[in-house]
Amino acid sequence: MNLISISDLSREEILRLIESSEAFRARRSEHGTPLAKKSLAMIFEKPSTRTRVSLEIAAAELGGHPIYLSAGELQLGRGETIADTARVLSRYVHGITARVFSHNTVVQLARFASVPVVNALSDFEHPLQILADLQTMSQKFSKLEGLKVAWIGDGNNVCNSMILAAAILGMDITVASPQGYQPKARILEQAKSLGGWPKVVVEPDEAASGADVLVTDTWVSMGDEAQEAERLRVFGKYQLNSRIMELAGPEAIALHCLPAHRGQEITDEVMDGPQSAVFDEAENRLHTSKAVMAWLMR
Repeated sequence: MNLISISDLSREEILRLIESSEAFRARRSEHGTPLAKKSLAMIFEKPSTRTRVSLEIAAAELGGHPIYLSAGELQLGRGETIADTARVLSRYVHGITARVFSHNTVVQLARFASVPVVNALSDFEHPLQILADLQTMSQKFSKLEGLKVAWIGDGNNVCNSMILAAAILGMDITVASPQGYQPKARILEQAKSLGGWPKVVVEPDEAASGADVLVTDTWVSMGDEAQEAERLRVFGKYQLNSRIMELAGPEAIALHCLPAHRGQEITDEVMDGPQSAVFDEAENRLHTSKAVMAWLMR
């Protein structure tokens, strides 16, 4: 089995992974080494802090051997096909993670590999991040079904995975994005086919009102740098700030997958404030990575 999209998982599988993540968190120094003598290839076309460190430490603490492979270290950069790379790595390692520019790259890796492949971020989805977000929500609210989630900002890859997860788990999600930056129709249709009914609006206040969870991400993702000036102009009001948090209520939490551009999509007052779960969310990348690897590679 692979994890390319969060929709590769059923509701029951997501809940089991969250339960496993909590167990790994509670017994970090005592959980044994289920990946002893197993190796993980970590393909990185994009730089990373949380994804690389969480995966590398997770594999090591489970007794496995992580191998970091930047784009310049692979023959992919010299014309070797994705299919050949997948076939060869499958002869060496027990699992592959890939943080890539094009979603098709990780799809092709999964197609031709004979070991589990995990999407560690593509331009279309980020399922590992969403599992950490879901664990964080579960820690704060002790439930997921029925939670009201507000996504404020760019309808990007992380947003796509959040929309699909909400549909699978019965969460109510509203996405507030400017025209031209809203989630793609195919994601909204897929969410509906999974039993969800995502709402897309333009005004952030509408999404935030009464929300349990407010989520944002950078306005300028990797690969969008050429559009930076225009994006900063368009997204000005799509900010998690104290006023928006007040609309949600005192029990609401704020999430951001990081890195954050403080003063743009989120203010210091929110990120460092009592309603922030941002750093719990970041920590949970470690625990959910362990849960996924132990499940797929054991």
